[in-house]
Amino acid sequence: MRHAKFIARTVLVKDNNVDQAVGILNRMLSREGILDQYRRMEFYEKPCQVRRRINYERCKAFYNEDMSRKIQFVLRKNRVDPFPGSS
Repeated sequence: MRHAKFIARTVLVKDNNVDQAVGILNRMLSREGILDQYRRMEFYEKPCQVRRRINYERCKAFYNEDMSRKIQFVLRKNRVDPFPGSS
C-alpha cells in the first residue's frame, strides 16, 4: 500500500508489521534528505570535506538537469525526423 505524504510524516502500521512501517518511514526521510542532514550533524565535518561535498552535489545537479533535458528532448512526440526518408 502506498502511503500519502502526511504533514507530520506519519506511517500506518498494518497487521502489526512494524518492520515494513519502519522501512517506509526511512524511505520517506531519506527522500527528503533528513537522514543525510542528521548524519552530517552527528560528527564534525572538516571544511575541505564540506567543499568537496558541495562541489559534488553541484556537479550531480548539473548532470541530472542536463540528462533530464536530453531525455525529455528524445521523448518529445512532435519532433522533426532527423533523417527524412530513411525509414
